[in-house]
Formats: sequence, C-alpha cells, structure tokens
Amino acid sequence: MDTENIYLESVKQRLLGYKALAEKTFAQLTDEQIHWQPAGEPNNIYIIVKHMSGNMLSRFTDFLTSDGEKPWRQRDAEFEDDAPNGTKAAMLLTWEKGWNCMMQAINSLTAADLAKTIYIRTEPHTVIDAINRQLAHHPYHVGQIVYIGKVLKGEGWQSLSIPKGNSQQFNQEKAAGK
Repeated sequence: MDTENIYLESVKQRLLGYKALAEKTFAQLTDEQIHWQPAGEPNNIYIIVKHMSGNMLSRFTDFLTSDGEKPWRQRDAEFEDDAPNGTKAAMLLTWEKGWNCMMQAINSLTAADLAKTIYIRTEPHTVIDAINRQLAHHPYHVGQIVYIGKVLKGEGWQSLSIPKGNSQQFNQEKAAGK
C-alpha cells in the first residue's frame, strides 16, 4: 500500500475512533443531560454536536468542488440550544447526518486527490491540510463532550479507556496477548 492510501486509512481510523468516544459518552447520558451547561461554559453537548455536524456538512458537501464554508451554513446558530427539550435520539440524527457526509467524502478520495487544492473561507488548502484540520477539530470537541459526560456522571462514569488505577494490569494483559 502506498503512503497516500496508508494516510487515508489512518484518517478514517482516527476519525471513527473519535466518533466512538463521543458515542460511548452519549450512551451514558439522558435526554436532560445533553442540555446541561457547565458554569461559565455556554456549550452543552447538544450544541457541540450541532456545531460539529454543521461543520462536517459544510466542509464535506461537494468537498473537492466548492468552498468548505457553504453560504447556507448558519455557524452562529450552531451555538444556540434551539431545542432545550430535544431528545438524545434527535441529537444523534443530527450527529449521523454530519458524519455520513464527511465519511462518504473521505471514502471517495483517491491518492491523487490528496494534493489537490480546495478552499475554506476562500483560503486555499491541500486536501491533506483540510483533513488535518478536521483531525484537530474533532478531538477538541469530543474532549469537551467526554469531559461534560464525566462531570455529569461523577462516580457512575464508565471509563472509555483504561480505568484509573488499572494501567499495570492492562499492560500485562496486552503483553500476554489478551
């Protein structure tokens, strides 16, 4: 496999890993909790999901042929909780719409596409750079989602990685092939 295709496969794995972390957090929360706002932090999980989806739809609709900041995008509105009684199920539909758009665009890329120039807010980017922007943007917001989830769940939080205090056991099990 050539370097370009290795890169594309790595991108897909990383993005889907971030998606899974957020979804494991969503699974632990109630409809009410997705709307909880930390003190001094205007963005609840619902708002973060709405923003991420809006970003993915704008950036990856007609990815190679139109500016990534679409005229129809209402970015400022993404930061408003316009459905304070909205359900987690409805939020997940918004989430999936953005992810489906982005992954469809990324899955359609070829090695030759990576050096092409696209535009975001009229600024030129190589396809690689545009993808790298997403690789930075997603973990930033997924980290916010996970943090809010941990705050809300407290002692009831189910760890998304190696539980605190279990690193040595985890490493031993990995070394033993478990």
